[in-house]
Amino acid sequence: MPNALVGHLTFQSKDLGKETTLLLTFDSDMPGMYKDYFPVAWRVTTFGKEGIYSMVVTYKHQFALSKSQIENWNITGAATAVEINVGQQTTLTKSGQVFSFSTPEAGLHGALEAINHTGEDQDITVGFMTPGQFLPKPALFFDNFKNSSKITAQFTPKLRAYITSEYQEGAILRDAIQTLPIWEHDLTALEQSTIWYLTRDQATGHYTITRA
Repeated sequence: MPNALVGHLTFQSKDLGKETTLLLTFDSDMPGMYKDYFPVAWRVTTFGKEGIYSMVVTYKHQFALSKSQIENWNITGAATAVEINVGQQTTLTKSGQVFSFSTPEAGLHGALEAINHTGEDQDITVGFMTPGQFLPKPALFFDNFKNSSKITAQFTPKLRAYITSEYQEGAILRDAIQTLPIWEHDLTALEQSTIWYLTRDQATGHYTITRA
């Protein structure tokens, strides 16, 4: 596939007054969330109480599907992956112990599609490619992908930020996070590189993220 644009998000803080963990995930309200599929803790970073800290997120504007490797509801890796564009479909097969995705071809307009022809139920993820990495960073997790069935994902990459230390990076979020997001943006609507300031009101403890 042609080279995809690379996006950069930078979150910075200074003297927050409290050690703070920032979680980024794609858990915007979409039909079937927490039933047919689950968001994944896409990026997690802890900012220190005092001093200057920075979290840099680099990704490609390129979707990918992965045959997931799961342990205790945490994504630990992938057996294989394929880059795919909106409006394409691919088929997952298994020969011996080797999984393979077919070369993506034209599919349903406005969606990503995957067909399971492995002979068994599978777990797969939708994610983004990262520069310098062979495997994508997972964003959505589909469990119990039935054999001979098709997954159709109409995924708008609307990223949310939360203040929570309950999850590690790669954790599958089985239920909604019990705090409100402090930031939300569609990645496709952002400029290629943006900088954001994470601040905390020392009197109220309220966090905000604002554009630099």
